Amino acid sequence: MPKQPTQETTAPIVIENPWERLRAFTDARIGLGRAGVSLPTKQLLAFQLAHAQAQDAVHCPLECQALADELTQALGLNTAPLSAHSRAEDRAIYLQRPDYGRRLNEHSRQTLQQAADSGQRFDLAMVIVDGLSALAVQQNSAPFLTALYDALGRDKNEWQLAPLTLVEQGRVAIGDEVGALLNADAVLVMIGERPGLSSPDSLGLYMTWGPEVGLKDDRRNCISNVRPAGLAYEEAARRLLLLLTEARERKLSGVTLKDRSEDSVLEGGSSSTRNFLVAD
Repeated sequence: MPKQPTQETTAPIVIENPWERLRAFTDARIGLGRAGVSLPTKQLLAFQLAHAQAQDAVHCPLECQALADELTQALGLNTAPLSAHSRAEDRAIYLQRPDYGRRLNEHSRQTLQQAADSGQRFDLAMVIVDGLSALAVQQNSAPFLTALYDALGRDKNEWQLAPLTLVEQGRVAIGDEVGALLNADAVLVMIGERPGLSSPDSLGLYMTWGPEVGLKDDRRNCISNVRPAGLAYEEAARRLLLLLTEARERKLSGVTLKDRSEDSVLEGGSSSTRNFLVAD
């Protein structure tokens, strides 16, 4: 006589998690369910894929010429972006010697000095750096800069922009040297952030007033996670323009310059309604 199925044999192998519906609102790994005491195979494979994508993002080289051509066309540049390189000759040295990634090599210094021979002073130098995720730079720098150029063009203040610069094997601080060489009052570094397991393509923005070699991180303002699944390009450009405007008025940046882009507690609220976390 055939054996009758029991509750144990008919129970599903994968036990769904009631928090799973929250995954529609976040990339965080929540509500994954379980198979026995382990993750379901599907979720384990997804984790391994994300880990591989994060590793690839760190080691993937920046396609400088393709990006330069894209930026020239998207932004309507009259001249192609300047090309520069840090003192880290390759990716292995870059990962082992962070200090090499913070300074330009001699050839790049000479290139930027020649570009600044006219002695013209600029309000802002924009520097695109591969950082720890060339993927983030390749995918997000052109659409973000398109939004930023549009915001700067509509601003009541006029902005004199230094030649756009692309830097390979660079870290955030290399922008200080670039900005100083190009005679810029402020520098914006767009850099690929350290990849996470749900964000291998996150672009970070670092703004510094009065760039010079040797500045510490407390002199910078940061806007992070600029990408389609994170902070939208237009919103990132809006926040950055507010920071730039206040930095130019007050001649400072970093911990002494508050990001007031979210001061209103309620969307559309009056200017007198302040966020107590950031307002004076």
